[in-house]
Amino acid sequence: MASGLFPERIETDRLGLSRLSRDTVDPLELYRICSADEGIEEVTRYTPWDPHSTVKETAEFLDGCEKRWEDGEGATYVIRPGAGEEGAGEIAGVCGLTLDWDRRSARLGIWLRRRFWGRGYSGERAAALLDLAFDRLDLELVSVTHHVENERSRAAIERYVSAHGGRREGTLRNWVPYGEGVADEVRYSISREEYDKSG
Repeated sequence: MASGLFPERIETDRLGLSRLSRDTVDPLELYRICSADEGIEEVTRYTPWDPHSTVKETAEFLDGCEKRWEDGEGATYVIRPGAGEEGAGEIAGVCGLTLDWDRRSARLGIWLRRRFWGRGYSGERAAALLDLAFDRLDLELVSVTHHVENERSRAAIERYVSAHGGRREGTLRNWVPYGEGVADEVRYSISREEYDKSG
């Protein structure tokens, strides 16, 4: 896959999504956010990753994102509010698409710093990445999951999945490692046909 497969930057009405790399993010700043940002325990409560304990862990995360981008296996973006938004230009979180080319599908992912919750950024970013998946990458399906107990994510996901014609598929039991256990996840999906009809 060519490294030019994904756009380096995506603009929405209120957000700027830039390729997550050492060129766009200071690793030390990202480490501070991922390790000790106010509310980081709440942010990571339902994610499969824990707050970072070393700068090396953050550096390895960045390296992995850069490799997946270069290999055409995933596009990870840093989210920054645009001009006029509270916290404009700051890192608000990270989002991306993980590709499964054999199945012509992708999986959405996102995490936001607590102080950026409740602004509708998740849905706005989802719309931009759905456009990338279907219009630029010519995929057939985009899915998203959330921890079965994560009510905040459930509400956000249900809003944007419904807005784009998708649906809840069901519960994936014993699906993702969380801490020392394995958690159930709820999966939703949007097909190309559903996406086209909703537009």
